[in-house]
Amino acid sequence: MPTKSAAFLLYRLTGGGGVEVLIAHMGGPFWARKNERAWSIPKGEYTDEDPLPAARREFAEEVGEPVLTGEILELGEFRQPSGKVITTFAAEGDFDPAGFASNTFEMEWPKGSGRVQEFPEVDRIEWTTPERAAELLVKGQVPIIARLRETLVAQGVLRA
Repeated sequence: MPTKSAAFLLYRLTGGGGVEVLIAHMGGPFWARKNERAWSIPKGEYTDEDPLPAARREFAEEVGEPVLTGEILELGEFRQPSGKVITTFAAEGDFDPAGFASNTFEMEWPKGSGRVQEFPEVDRIEWTTPERAAELLVKGQVPIIARLRETLVAQGVLRA
């Protein structure tokens, strides 16, 4: 059975009829010097719970509590190259990146040193266009951005 993750993609409409999405740069030493393909939609693994509460919990753990102003959209399931399946939700809202606070994890670093260090799961967040997000996100998450755009166009929120 594949690993399951739940993701919550926050978006906001811009004055020019566009949209921006909130993405997170992965924390820890492996991602520290990388930018392209080192970002993610806030998400996390879950087992025996509904994916929407899991997505909300993971968003709060990784970046904080968003201010939601729109309905929650179910964007669907997306299989990653690793086999993991991400169930993704989106909502219109706002969040000030200056106020974000991520939970942390511990790992031995440098590897083989015997020294355990603590790192943030997410070291920064950013509002960006869907086009730029498609360049920054890990490859398996790029279709999520496309699905959000398709959904917003179908609802008449964005123009095609």
